[in-house]
Amino acid sequence: QVQLVESGGGLVQSGGSLRLSCAASRSILSIYAMGWYRQAPGKQRELVARAIRGGSTNYVDSVKGRFTISRDNAKNTVYLQMNSLKPEDTAVYYCNAIDLGVDYWGKGTLVTVSS
Repeated sequence: QVQLVESGGGLVQSGGSLRLSCAASRSILSIYAMGWYRQAPGKQRELVARAIRGGSTNYVDSVKGRFTISRDNAKNTVYLQMNSLKPEDTAVYYCNAIDLGVDYWGKGTLVTVSS
């Protein structure tokens, strides 16, 4: 098992930046995939970015070129650097880990982008 704790959310103006962190309770070195999802009010949760063990990453089209996901295996932490934020990025952001076919979730951190 792994517990995930997100931090770094908050209120930011359009065009601003935030960095989200997801701290894992154990080593993430062997975890297959670490990712970030988000859920806006009235919408379904969507995958924002994912970092696969071994180095590959993928992003939803709406954040490509603006968001960057990274894994720091030494700190058991995954980051989501979010630049050029837009009001439509407003959502609760959840950290996700896929380990041995099991999904683990954090409780989420709220990101609000004002226009």
